[in-house]
Amino acid sequence: MIFVTVGAQMPFDRLIRAVDAWASSHPGEEVFAQIGEGEYEPAHMQWARFLEPAAFGERIASADFIVAHAGTGSIISALGAGRPIVVMPRRSDLRETRNDHQLATVSRLCKREGIAVAEDERALVEQLDRLSSLPTPPRLSPYASDSLIEAISGFLRG
Repeated sequence: MIFVTVGAQMPFDRLIRAVDAWASSHPGEEVFAQIGEGEYEPAHMQWARFLEPAAFGERIASADFIVAHAGTGSIISALGAGRPIVVMPRRSDLRETRNDHQLATVSRLCKREGIAVAEDERALVEQLDRLSSLPTPPRLSPYASDSLIEAISGFLRG
């Protein structure tokens, strides 16, 4: 199952429209999307505007792959569940966000195992066509590493 999420803050019709078009030519694929307040309503995949946190967590846990905007919450959720994720950053020049922080996010995370980046709709379709080749990322721990805790403790001790 492919779980698509645009997060809770802003619509991202460009992402939803591209995945819906892909789903129309892949009727055997199970795709579920959390679409937010966008204007576009998918015709070729199941969807909901928003999910309660427990339902969101269940979708992440049951998904084989995640497709999302490049929001850190979505990325951390996918990696915490050990799921590969394809991210397409929102762009300010297309009025999808207030600034290009998601472009900065993908520039830092694009080399991490289990994260694939699609800069645009064409690249997103290419990534969707090769989902099965995405490596499964190591599960991200919900706890800070010992080295981080020690560094913070050292800083606080002076």
